[in-house]
Amino acid sequence: MTRDLAISLYRVGFALLALAAIVVQLLDLAGKGTLNPVNYFSYFTIQSNLIGVAALLTAVLLRGSRPHWVDLFRGAGTVYLTITFLVFAVLLAGTDVDTAIPWVDTVLHKIFPIAIVVDWLLDPPLRMITIRQAAYWLVYPLAWVAYSMTRGGLTGRYPYPFLDPVNGGYGTVALYIVGILVLGVFVIAAVVVTARFVGRRESGANRAG
Repeated sequence: MTRDLAISLYRVGFALLALAAIVVQLLDLAGKGTLNPVNYFSYFTIQSNLIGVAALLTAVLLRGSRPHWVDLFRGAGTVYLTITFLVFAVLLAGTDVDTAIPWVDTVLHKIFPIAIVVDWLLDPPLRMITIRQAAYWLVYPLAWVAYSMTRGGLTGRYPYPFLDPVNGGYGTVALYIVGILVLGVFVIAAVVVTARFVGRRESGANRAG
């Protein structure tokens, strides 16, 4: 088995696992009569996992040509799922976020985020990603926050407790948002720097070989 084939199978396998977890949880909620599709797909967890799935499958489909935007897409998915992993571990462990099935919760909040980071390390970008390019990865989280707060203000339904002004007021919510965005900046920097470091090591090993 070639390295490229092994990586492609890895990507397809974990992408299908995450997709299955999302679908199974959705069907479970529907079967219980508690599914609200808008609420379900408004969770950052669900959206970030779907972005990660799309990024991995796109990398498989375009593995031959591998345009630069594919690696930018993979980088975005890596950032968003890392944020999902960290925020859930610190702020949301034990909180009901519509992923009540234990294995689904584990896949979406732990296994798939780790898998996409491993994928990033196993197959770093072919071309260097600049900090300026990576800064665009913040557009989606900012848009998600704006959407969540606007929708929450209109409906009273916030996806996570730390975004709900009932829990400490808008000042507390603002602190959480700023803190998570700062975390996002550090994660972006780590993803870019790690890709450069691993890429240089691989290039050096190839030249030595």
